[in-house]
Amino acid sequence: MPLLPKSVQNLINEFAKLPGIGQKTAQRLTFYLLKQPLLEREIFSKAAAGLGSDITYCSVCHNMAEKDPCKICADPKRDKNLICVVEDPLDVVAMDQLADFNGVYHVLGGAISPLEGIGPDNLKVAELLARVSQDRVPKEIILATNPSLEGEATAMYIAKKIREKDLPHVRVTRIGRGLPMGADLEYADEYTLSKALEGRREY
Repeated sequence: MPLLPKSVQNLINEFAKLPGIGQKTAQRLTFYLLKQPLLEREIFSKAAAGLGSDITYCSVCHNMAEKDPCKICADPKRDKNLICVVEDPLDVVAMDQLADFNGVYHVLGGAISPLEGIGPDNLKVAELLARVSQDRVPKEIILATNPSLEGEATAMYIAKKIREKDLPHVRVTRIGRGLPMGADLEYADEYTLSKALEGRREY
């Protein structure tokens, strides 16, 4: 194969660094952009360059937002007595597509993973426990961490910590098994997520 121009090869190399993107896909993406009008490429470039410049994190739920508090936490129509605990902001996007969920969220920022050196202190667990301890405590905490070993360990840890607070009016549930072991919330379809939410159980 003839050598590609440096600018083309550089972009292929950058695309190939993205998760789930191999060399062939990186090449296809690069050549797709190359065929687009200059204006479209400039819009793409500006969007990539400006990524994160207007992002803050909600001081209540720790989700990505444009202002603090985020739209969900600031919405008076949301049920503040129902907190859904997820690992990442993409999980909020997935869960919030469900028409039958009107609660609020708490984003942990990951899951407990000793092999990667991630413990409870590296996540927003203490902040969640503080929310549970406030005067207007929630009635239910839905543990919606991913159904992986790390997600299960994180859910078990949080449930244990909440039980230690001896708050009988707070119900702790785990999303049901509508999601297969090892799956990520962000890739699940709406029906599967809805069934998982319906099938949550005491934890």
